[in-house]
Amino acid sequence: MSKVIVIYHSQQFGDTKILAEVLAEGVREAGAEVEIISTNERRITLDEFLAADGVALGTPDYFSYIAGTIKTFFDDIYLWDKSGESVKGKPAVLFFSHGGGGRGREPFENLAGKFFEQVGVTVESRRPTGDEAKEQCRTLGRELVKKVPLKILP
Repeated sequence: MSKVIVIYHSQQFGDTKILAEVLAEGVREAGAEVEIISTNERRITLDEFLAADGVALGTPDYFSYIAGTIKTFFDDIYLWDKSGESVKGKPAVLFFSHGGGGRGREPFENLAGKFFEQVGVTVESRRPTGDEAKEQCRTLGRELVKKVPLKILP
């Protein structure tokens, strides 16, 4: 079974967490295993990252940029890459929330583009998170599973 890791940061209003959970539901519906990691609670290890066939990344838009813990994740990938680990090229989907700015999309997509093959369109949700954004994330989760390598169990 293929595995997707959902990595997100969410705080004050919980909108990005809502999107992460709905996206994970879409991944499960499409038949893949999913692990959800909040960067508020801990960092992602290299082993966890390498074990994933696909990645979903979510962040709030803070001052037209990504959350600091998501930037730390990108820094970690950069360092893993520089140390010779094979970390580039996984399929990934992106989602973000904001309270009205929404200008964090460009830096988020630019950073992700250095390491991932983006699947679908980045989902943007203005607070409060509505049903349309939730459905877009659920669909994005399903789309991601279609792009991850199929694992055949013995």
